Amino acid sequence: MSPGSVTEKLHFFVAPYEPDERRSSSGGLVADGEDIEDIEVIELRLEEALRLIARGEIVDGKTIMLLQYAQIHRLVG
Repeated sequence: MSPGSVTEKLHFFVAPYEPDERRSSSGGLVADGEDIEDIEVIELRLEEALRLIARGEIVDGKTIMLLQYAQIHRLVG
């Protein structure tokens, strides 16, 4: 993200989730015009995701902010 040159606004949504609530093996919804092959769902424990940030494997600012929010509020394992 580059606040000096990008004017898009992002809205984050945080909610509890249990693995048995998952509806499909991908993240796309055909009814929404999404190709289910284009969206891959990757599930990690919070501690592993934080290690990936520390190792430089997760570098996306939005993802890092949401993971830090989860860490502060202990929303996920």
